Amino acid sequence: MLKQRLKNFVIPPSIEQRAALLEGKHITYTLKRSSRRRSIGLLIDERGLTVSVPMRSSEKWLHSVLQEKARWVVKTLDGWQQWNIPAETRWADGESISYLGELLNLRVVPSLFSAPALRKGGELWIFAVNDSDSIFIEQAASCWYRNEAEQLFAKRVAYYAPLLKVVPRAVKLSSAKTQWGCCTAQGMVHLNLQLIKLPLRLIDYVVVHELAHLREMNHSSRFWNVVKMACPDYVGLRNELKSVSVGS
Repeated sequence: MLKQRLKNFVIPPSIEQRAALLEGKHITYTLKRSSRRRSIGLLIDERGLTVSVPMRSSEKWLHSVLQEKARWVVKTLDGWQQWNIPAETRWADGESISYLGELLNLRVVPSLFSAPALRKGGELWIFAVNDSDSIFIEQAASCWYRNEAEQLFAKRVAYYAPLLKVVPRAVKLSSAKTQWGCCTAQGMVHLNLQLIKLPLRLIDYVVVHELAHLREMNHSSRFWNVVKMACPDYVGLRNELKSVSVGS
């Protein structure tokens, strides 16, 4: 009985704050040690860099992984603010919103009547009867996002589908909170509306990923070989995408 209890006992993870010099930058990170892990994993989110390691992993192994991934870590941390709208977005004139990995300035224009939002260079013009109506401004921007996403996603699917020799039944926008995209057994491809805020390279990766499921409804080596046909650098893009929260 005692042996069984010891076998089922799991050592709780230990957490500590650390720092490392990566690509010439002083990077702080959270180190988590867990008896459940067998490999080292890196995650970047709104809290910064988290490194999860096996309970008894060596410092030499940890150091080598951090140095190997140094460029990705620094690049992803630097780009985090550009790819994510702040949690408390103020829908008002002069504020910024994300679009294709860049920032657009909101320009709220007083108008006698409402009209569809219009992009002019680095600005998104919102025509509002009441220029202080944040709810209307948000709705107008959301409508513009949806129109842009529908057009762009359709073009990217039309480009990649022939390369992968697949024909999706339909492409629809998704508002999922945890998935960037999904593909059903019936051939329906769903792409998250929030993708329109990310760089085109990440949008293309998700498009290719979901289209590949039309040939392989799994994540086997055969599936990744299909992805590689249209997206040779899929490993780096997949890691890059993991650093972005879907709900941003």
